[in-house]
Amino acid sequence: MSAGRFAPSPSGDLHVGNLRTALLAWLCARSSGRDLLMRIDDLDRVRPGAEQRQLDDLAALGLDWDGPVVRQSQRARYHDAALASLGGRGLLYECFCTRREIQEAPSAPHAPPGAYPGTCRDLTAAERDERRRERPAALRLRADVTEFTVEDVLHGTVTGVVDDVVLRRGDGVVAYNLATVVDDAQQGVDQVVRGDDLLSSAPRQAHLATVLGVAPPTYVHVPLALNPAGARLAKRDGPVTRAELAERGVDVLAMIADSLGLSGATPAEMLRGFDVTRIPREPWVVRPAGT
Repeated sequence: MSAGRFAPSPSGDLHVGNLRTALLAWLCARSSGRDLLMRIDDLDRVRPGAEQRQLDDLAALGLDWDGPVVRQSQRARYHDAALASLGGRGLLYECFCTRREIQEAPSAPHAPPGAYPGTCRDLTAAERDERRRERPAALRLRADVTEFTVEDVLHGTVTGVVDDVVLRRGDGVVAYNLATVVDDAQQGVDQVVRGDDLLSSAPRQAHLATVLGVAPPTYVHVPLALNPAGARLAKRDGPVTRAELAERGVDVLAMIADSLGLSGATPAEMLRGFDVTRIPREPWVVRPAGT
């Protein structure tokens, strides 16, 4: 199976920027003959009722998906199997560092801020035993490269830093980087359309995919929606959800289509002649309704 996907986190209602990305994921999948899968990435914060409101908003725009909705929290067997495989190959190690310790640690030469400096990579067994008494360990990938290159439909060739990424957090919850790679591979997702704030994560995730023996997907990192101040759009920026805008008489689908230069009253109509390489490359500045 060849598929794209939309994978929101049910931490709150989708705003028009999220819905714009969903429309693009739908158009990219349908225009390339792929299925579109719906996966709820619910490993972290979940707000009661948010998932259903998100699905209702997507359906209200005329977006559909193939197969049942899948929830990441119900896929532990796949995540655990991947961890077991990596552990059996000696590619995992325990890490006891806090975020502050990582930020304050000297960085490796040429590494970007926040990249893991390898503090716990070569601890002795005695040192690990001592650290375990202080706090639970996260599990990190013992990466064998320092950078990796991916191809993105909009951004071209992108080379980024690869560090020893966390695969399971200290609280025992599998990390997003592992879960998204494993789930995409297991579900047959070979096209990932998402916001370009995640472009820097693509080399790490593509590298992890190759370590797990699967081909990285085709990436399409699309421009974000920003508020008039140039910050990422958020609920505090006023009426930005479908329900809020609809209450003010705004046709949300038409608003999104206009931002992308698309014509048509429905997603199916917008599909005719759709070419993702022709969408605007700059961020979409969302101004308050009525301004």
